[in-house]
Amino acid sequence: MAKLIKDKAIIENSWTTLAADFEGELPAGSVIVPLTYWQNNREALVARGNVAVWLDSDQAPEELQGDLDSLVMIAINFPKFADGRGYSYARLLRERFHFKGELRAIGDVLQDQLFYMSRVGFNAFEVRADRSPEEALEGLNDFSDVYQAACDQPTPLFIRRAG
Repeated sequence: MAKLIKDKAIIENSWTTLAADFEGELPAGSVIVPLTYWQNNREALVARGNVAVWLDSDQAPEELQGDLDSLVMIAINFPKFADGRGYSYARLLRERFHFKGELRAIGDVLQDQLFYMSRVGFNAFEVRADRSPEEALEGLNDFSDVYQAACDQPTPLFIRRAG
């Protein structure tokens, strides 16, 4: 079973991520389905209970706005390192839509990104298959303090220092 980083620890990944073009019967266990599959089968998936949704980089989080209470996890796909839309989607889910569940980065996820991904609300990371989650975990400790406000620290440094 593959490993992932969740809440700054390495754990076994018990979820199966289904392909964007998936059709048919779901496999047993916990599954992460593409947004289109979720939209087409929502009622049955909510009843099943162990289903999460993944958004591709061209699918806005507003698509899930009415379903957030039904989801324990949302995964956001990074199709390539240079595609940063997932950062904005994560921050919207956390700050505008108040999503409290697991927010997982999937796809082309590398150590260099983890610190910044955690700042915008990601708490779980499926590191690219050719990389080590143990080594990538160090990316969450790249900096000891931050200047700007974000999901992980809503108060900017200049205000924290003044207090």
